[in-house]
Amino acid sequence: MPLERHLLKGILNQHIEAIFHLTDFMPDHSIERVVPTGHVFIIFELDGFQRSTYDNETLEPIATFKEVWVSGMQKNQISISAHQQSELLVIQFKAFGAYPFFHFPIHELNDSVISGKEVFGEEILALREEILTRKTTEEKFQSAENWLLNRFRQDKIPPTDLLEVLEKLQNEPVINSVEIFEGYSKSQKHLIDQFKKYVGLTPKYYQRMLRFNEILRQIHQANKIEWAQVAYQMEYTDQSHFIKEFKHFSGINPQKFIQQGFQEGTNFFPLDKKG
Repeated sequence: MPLERHLLKGILNQHIEAIFHLTDFMPDHSIERVVPTGHVFIIFELDGFQRSTYDNETLEPIATFKEVWVSGMQKNQISISAHQQSELLVIQFKAFGAYPFFHFPIHELNDSVISGKEVFGEEILALREEILTRKTTEEKFQSAENWLLNRFRQDKIPPTDLLEVLEKLQNEPVINSVEIFEGYSKSQKHLIDQFKKYVGLTPKYYQRMLRFNEILRQIHQANKIEWAQVAYQMEYTDQSHFIKEFKHFSGINPQKFIQQGFQEGTNFFPLDKKG
């Protein structure tokens, strides 16, 4: 599964987590669950396959997508199709990074997967066609980068005090979150409004998501998991609260998560693995 990442610089590096090109993906499953990471994505289909999203409980298809689509800030897991010999180019924005390129409040995209044309009009389809004509991965990256630089609006970058709160939430222990919120220079309502505009989520919900992803990181690295210890370290009120929260974001309880071997993955988990 060749996956190449583009080296970002300057403004793009400040606002975009990654641009990557995935080719010849050969999954051993046809449906996978994606747990929320706190990012907005633009996905370019370069293989001609139509993708689907599914009901998390019944796994019945609920929508289909092709060419280009946008995945907004997801509050919990979504189920999507996986295809043999897939080729995708993906733009992954930082938690605060999409607004200067989208030009409207990010919470308007919450819990949605929609056609790129609905968000950006014909220009995004023209970009896809340009990417398709480019022969090398680097040329495809350059086309995406040029479009992003053209879309970027300096007057829509997040304010410094909001970025400071985000940086502290991402880097300091969970126990410090209340102090971080209270240290914001303006009112708590203003902080919530700013988070919804630039990130899509409220500050507390974003902090919950960060905590869940930190737990996933610990699970991936550990040989043995003591759930009670994890719950204590991550400041859950008790183990039942931790289990409820884990299931909220992943759709599965922690013990079953381990039994099914999902700890070996990242944020994508097969739902119908063959063999």
